[in-house]
Amino acid sequence: MSTSSTEPGADGLAEAGRVGRPHGLDGSFYVARPEPGVLAVGLETSLGVIVRLAGTAAKPIVRLEGVDTRESAEALRGEALRAGVTVEEGEYLAEDLVGLAVFDGERSVGVVERVRAYPSCELLEVGVTSTVDLNLRGSDGETLLIPLVSDAVRDIDLERGRIDVDLEFLGASE
Repeated sequence: MSTSSTEPGADGLAEAGRVGRPHGLDGSFYVARPEPGVLAVGLETSLGVIVRLAGTAAKPIVRLEGVDTRESAEALRGEALRAGVTVEEGEYLAEDLVGLAVFDGERSVGVVERVRAYPSCELLEVGVTSTVDLNLRGSDGETLLIPLVSDAVRDIDLERGRIDVDLEFLGASE
């Protein structure tokens, strides 16, 4: 199970990051909140084709075709960099999971408020709406963090709008 934090729009494009501060004088810029594995030279984006990719995966530096001055990069600052994203079977876009109801079997637990990306795995941040005893690590009584791993998440059903989790695996008691 894995997620991508991108959300495809009506145009079929999803956010791959945001234009950050300029880098150098040639129109290059840092990408804020980059989506891992999406950016590549030749990628067609909503702002133009990527002609240069440097930096690191966490702090990529990009230059777009037609953006060739520091000032033109600065003018794009804060804009969404949208691109086509392919989702494989068993993978989900993070925004597809936000708003889904979370259950343990037939017992309602809450609603996914957001998906957090951590180095080891993604976590579902669930706003708790039940009386489940949440004396769990990763819970503050109002939200519950559930690792997006098969031991904790039994099933994700986008059509029914629900996620089935195993609270016993997480250490919750009745």
